[in-house]
Amino acid sequence: MRTTVLIVDDHAAFRGRARALLEEEGFSVVGEAANGTSALSEALRLRPDIALVDIGLPDIDGFDVADGLRAAGTARVIVLVSGRSRADFGDRVGKSAADGFIAKADLCQESLAALLA
Repeated sequence: MRTTVLIVDDHAAFRGRARALLEEEGFSVVGEAANGTSALSEALRLRPDIALVDIGLPDIDGFDVADGLRAAGTARVIVLVSGRSRADFGDRVGKSAADGFIAKADLCQESLAALLA
């Protein structure tokens, strides 16, 4: 059984790029969400193994989404992504409910594999 992924980002182009990359690596992208509220409901419905969550969402930020996913137990692994660098968020990433962080510019097969290993 392939590892399932929910992609959460308000930019359709990024969701498409992430989907293509993940599917090429053998992941099964089971859903996409364009905001935090729909991410939480989709995660509850789909129960993905991994949630790839943008920090800068239009309604609630990715940190709050990660908290909600972790509290509900609806994703085994939560990975935050952002167009900004990890350093821009200070210690918030490390203190968050997420398991890791990847800058969007660094999103590639190797970075995902290293984080998920």
